Amino acid sequence: MPDTSLRLRRATAVDALSDVETLLAEHGLPSADVRSTPDAFYVAFEGSERVGVGGLEPHGTDGLLRSVVVEPSVRGEGYGGDLCAALEARACADGIDTLYLLTTTAADFFGARGYEPIDRADAPPSIRSTTQFADLCPTTATCMRKQL
Repeated sequence: MPDTSLRLRRATAVDALSDVETLLAEHGLPSADVRSTPDAFYVAFEGSERVGVGGLEPHGTDGLLRSVVVEPSVRGEGYGGDLCAALEARACADGIDTLYLLTTTAADFFGARGYEPIDRADAPPSIRSTTQFADLCPTTATCMRKQL
């Protein structure tokens, strides 16, 4: 993992939300609810360069990690792991004990970071009722969990 000074900025400005939508759409990730849940999204920067985006939806002591994607120009440089670590730190600071996610392509990536596959039905009701679970991700997506 690189020694980075990765910083997260909440994506509440219109231009930042547009960046989030664009990056997610370019990589086949759901973006339909970005503007209806703007506080859930973060933009990751290394210096002044945007290196990725990710989402974190708190639901009591549970949280939904979602829409984690790194710019193609910096893939393989450790930013994905750094972005996950930064979102997990934010989750801990917000009182979240357990993170859940759905993925169709990155189960190995998240597994290497301590997430374990679980049955989708075993996620708590507050997580299962999110737009991500209920509408945006296919039922074939792998559901994963990590205790923080």
